[in-house]
Amino acid sequence: MSFDPSFRKLGAFALSSLLLGVAPAALFANTPADTLVIADAIDDIVSLDPHEAFEFSGTDIVNNTYDSLIELDPQQPGELLPGLAESWDVSEDGLTYVFKMKPGITFSSGNPVRAEDAAWSLQRVVKLNKNPAFIINQFGFTPENVEGKITADGDTLTIVTDKPYAPTFFYNCLTAATGAIVDKETVMSHDDGGDMGGKWLNTNSAGTGAYTLRSFKPNESVVLEAREGYWRGDAKLKRVFIRHIPEAATNRLLLEKSDIDISREMTPTDISGIEGNADLKVQDDVGGQVYYLAMNQKNEVFNNPKVLEAMRYAVDYQGMAGSFLKGQQVVHQAFLPSGYLGALDDTPYSLDIEKAKALLAESGVGPIKTSITVRNVQERMDIAQSIQNTFGQAGIEVELKVGDGAEVLGIYRARQHEITVQTWGPDYPDPHTNASTFAMNPDNSDEAKLTGYLAWRTAYDPGELMTMAEQAVTERDTAKRKVLYEEIQQKHRETSPFIVMFQQAEQSAMRKNVESFYTGGATDQATFWLATK
Repeated sequence: MSFDPSFRKLGAFALSSLLLGVAPAALFANTPADTLVIADAIDDIVSLDPHEAFEFSGTDIVNNTYDSLIELDPQQPGELLPGLAESWDVSEDGLTYVFKMKPGITFSSGNPVRAEDAAWSLQRVVKLNKNPAFIINQFGFTPENVEGKITADGDTLTIVTDKPYAPTFFYNCLTAATGAIVDKETVMSHDDGGDMGGKWLNTNSAGTGAYTLRSFKPNESVVLEAREGYWRGDAKLKRVFIRHIPEAATNRLLLEKSDIDISREMTPTDISGIEGNADLKVQDDVGGQVYYLAMNQKNEVFNNPKVLEAMRYAVDYQGMAGSFLKGQQVVHQAFLPSGYLGALDDTPYSLDIEKAKALLAESGVGPIKTSITVRNVQERMDIAQSIQNTFGQAGIEVELKVGDGAEVLGIYRARQHEITVQTWGPDYPDPHTNASTFAMNPDNSDEAKLTGYLAWRTAYDPGELMTMAEQAVTERDTAKRKVLYEEIQQKHRETSPFIVMFQQAEQSAMRKNVESFYTGGATDQATFWLATK
């Protein structure tokens, strides 16, 4: 007889429930009243050390087990709030930031939070130099100078940067997961050969957050336990149980049978399938990722402004967003996601084949034959095939070159593509995170190998846009800074070899009794501690 793999997952859940001390009662019983049960794909977790975690699932856990000097408001994404620092200021020359620590806050160990812990935590980021360290390092810190640049004195933390930056840029970077403040004494008691507690923090927590890490089983599950006395108000639910269940059909079955509270892995088909179920609901939000086309300007055809403009009118944005991308992507045509300072939400381009044909005729370029490099996953293939069709109608013949993720990314990073379909997600909640990669290219030579710059990957020299981006990141007046980013994006989308098409739409399917679950909007940091059921 046939075997449905869904039942293996359900059996695993029942077993996990027993391990948690929760009697399953019946396989399809309601979840425990004090536990939020989430099905998600968490196989991206590399580490739960907040100074190493850099993947979406890992930073979600960090967001609920640690706090930073400055916090984001989960109910109003983008709003900055006092965190472990009750106040802060910057010197007139823009180089020295002074933070006064909030009194009375303790780590989960019971140890008081000190300015010394904050200084040591940020120094630790720089010294470990793991993947997310660049967020802090970009202010001029090195393992050799950081102890002199980030210092503590009593309840005061002082940070000295290498040059003046926009204060909002600096503050936003501190809200990233890598800005988490850890318990120095507890972590260093687990130092293993000079790793500053790194191995221990992979599977344990030492923060001030609403939850502590009770269990982490790679590619299986994460269990968080609420702690009493959280300074922002105790978590509403005692426990959060996150299960690795990436299959959408299994997610739907579990949700319909009350075996989970929230599914974060539902496809548009499965979302449509639960419509009309009075016991369920779908919560819509935006995410930070944008979908874009990148044209390699090593090909002279893609240096022709009329050709690029024609391409912008040869994409069926609304058609894709209203069909196979429905609920998962929304039309968005600028590199900053909605929710970021200076984001542009207007969509000036739409499918207009006749206009595209006219622009190609004006370009003086003969028949165009090119290729689109695309990763072999359904959503991207569907996008590429739609573009292949509409480009063809406009007079641009396209061949699809399909490969796995690593292969396609390798071609892109080596500047060997013609056109490629790609996504990009912000690294921290500040506009410079995307402006720096889409509109800056310090060295356009092949030898530079600046793979972190998307402009370099496309052999694109942004010219004045790079100067404007450098000005924006140091502009201390927030209103003026906002205007600069708006101007950069307007020029970028009109002249660059990028076509930004969509922004991720986050859909979380859940039981109707779940309230106050926030996914973080464009900053992509889920908040569990406010959730109720």
